Amino acid sequence: MKELIETIVKALVDHPNDVTVSEKETEKSIHFELSVNKEDMGKVIGKQGRVAKAVRTVVYAAGAQQNKKIHLDITE
Repeated sequence: MKELIETIVKALVDHPNDVTVSEKETEKSIHFELSVNKEDMGKVIGKQGRVAKAVRTVVYAAGAQQNKKIHLDITE
């Protein structure tokens, strides 16, 4: 799942080396924190959050097989 997020986001940004994803797993959920370069925040979020919503939709769909709630936060 972590690799999926990195692959999607690295294709969108100008600074792919600055993309990092951290993962914290509990019994009922998996929490991902995506960190990108400050200059790339607009590209990752998109107009009215459409790109971020699309990335979250793909991640949630991929995580549905694990029967755990998936959270994805985007930070600088």
